[in-house]
Amino acid sequence: MTFTSTKTLADLVRGDFPILHQEVNGKPLVYLDNAATSQKPLLVLNTLRDYYEQYNANVHRGAHILSAQATDAYEGARDKVTKFINAASRQEIVYTRNASEAINLVAYSWGMNNLQPGDEIILSVMEHHSNIVPWQFVAQKTGAVLKFVELTPEQTFDLEQFKRLISDKTKLVSVVHVSNTLGCINPVQEIAAIAHRYGAKFLMDACQSVPHMPIDVQQIDCDWLVASGHKMCAPTGIGFLYGKLELLESMPPFFGGGEMIAEVYLDHSTYAELPHKFEAGTPAIGEAIALGAAIDYLTNIGMDKIHAYEAELTAYLFQQLEQIPQIQIYGPKPDNKGEGRAALASFTTPDVHANDLSTLLDQEGVAIRSGHHCTQPLHRYLNVAGTARASLYFYNTREEIDIFIKALKDTLDFFAGIFA
Repeated sequence: MTFTSTKTLADLVRGDFPILHQEVNGKPLVYLDNAATSQKPLLVLNTLRDYYEQYNANVHRGAHILSAQATDAYEGARDKVTKFINAASRQEIVYTRNASEAINLVAYSWGMNNLQPGDEIILSVMEHHSNIVPWQFVAQKTGAVLKFVELTPEQTFDLEQFKRLISDKTKLVSVVHVSNTLGCINPVQEIAAIAHRYGAKFLMDACQSVPHMPIDVQQIDCDWLVASGHKMCAPTGIGFLYGKLELLESMPPFFGGGEMIAEVYLDHSTYAELPHKFEAGTPAIGEAIALGAAIDYLTNIGMDKIHAYEAELTAYLFQQLEQIPQIQIYGPKPDNKGEGRAALASFTTPDVHANDLSTLLDQEGVAIRSGHHCTQPLHRYLNVAGTARASLYFYNTREEIDIFIKALKDTLDFFAGIFA
């Protein structure tokens, strides 16, 4: 891909995303719901179709050519994930259906077998439900205690409170890298170092960071990382768990069945080597191969270029939103270059409910998200029932932000006229 001074990144890639070139309610689609799921480029769509049209077969189990081709592509995608996040070994990458399954795998395989009554698990109030509910299950069954880091006045992770909260009783810290509601980027490398100082493990929810910025698990020194493919240009139904090799080796299987076994007897079984120990049954083969294609696509662009372009969009988005006095934006402000937070904005207005706002913007072809974004505890902490959220990706443009801002202003003016 060639970059010039006259074209933005979005100009260069939008042709790769057929779904973006349509009208909604007679208006050009402006898709600003990327924190929920990203759109898929032709490379990914064609890769998925090619698998089913040309070499659909089960992996690891057949001697025929189609099975060999499928296995090579499936395992090749694992190598791409390994390189993408700089894992030390391909054995450290476990395919899952999504990040929720990856967290549950750690919760049940590691948590249920390593936590005792009185042990502490530290989360934060900004966590996605998928990084709260599994640990509630574990706490209920093991007697472990959940503790929560709150927010600073700038609505970021309160690192100083975390330092006061952690103790020798802490066995796990599980924190999101980038909040899907606040947009704050948490200091995960420092959090990991503090956790390890107390002998605790650190799990990082990277769903909102892996698609948007370079990630190096060895530099961060997280013990586990979870991510979902559908937020990073891959299909739904595929995600992955990264875990340090010695940790994964110590953990028992989560699911039982085919593929995860070495030998099965009537009274006992032995298990396959990593990572297959955690991949029971026929996997999402086509989706995993397409995840590899999505990584090829993102890598070809360059995660540094994606991050830099999204920072430009973030700066512009916030410049425009800050000109609308009726709205309150949650999370920290970006700097003048758009750095310091993710390319999303969650906001409320006293005049219009977030759901009504989303519905009315849809009439103008603008797709945003409304509700609690699977962060109900955070919304209760903020004392708001729900927020509207506009979230960007590298195929979005300034022109789309302008359309969104105009539609938002028109909607707010309409309601202001009604209640005047």
